[in-house]
Amino acid sequence: MSGKSVQEEYAPNSICFGCGPSNKEGLQIKSYRTENGLEMEFECEEKHQAFPGVINGGLIGSLIDCHGNWTAAIAIMDKNGFDAPQCTVTAQYEVKLKRPTPFGSKLMLKSRVLGLQNDRAEVIIELKAEGKTCATGRGLFVAVTEGHPAYHRWH
Repeated sequence: MSGKSVQEEYAPNSICFGCGPSNKEGLQIKSYRTENGLEMEFECEEKHQAFPGVINGGLIGSLIDCHGNWTAAIAIMDKNGFDAPQCTVTAQYEVKLKRPTPFGSKLMLKSRVLGLQNDRAEVIIELKAEGKTCATGRGLFVAVTEGHPAYHRWH
């Protein structure tokens, strides 16, 4: 994973808590293209723990949500032949916590598109630590149009 992340390339001024490059207090995730979706690595800080040694489930949800959203945005962009992604928002997502996510391990997230239309994508996401699946997610992400409050958030 080298070069610019999709967030840095397409939304450098975004203030999103999970994926906004310009939010210095946020998570600033960086997702990179793969053959079938996106992947990312994340290293948690002590403040991300739910209790000693285990990462907070809400933080896991944020990672899955933002990474899945960007997976959808890139897939919709590619499908429509656009030069930049339309802003997408989360319509629905779920997280399954499979086992405690250990603090001190690099988290690896991989995503892929299950279903794709011109303005929406269904995405699945897997979060691993130490080679073990700790959480999975599935979401529906929709491109918004002019008039939606999020329409200009990446520009």
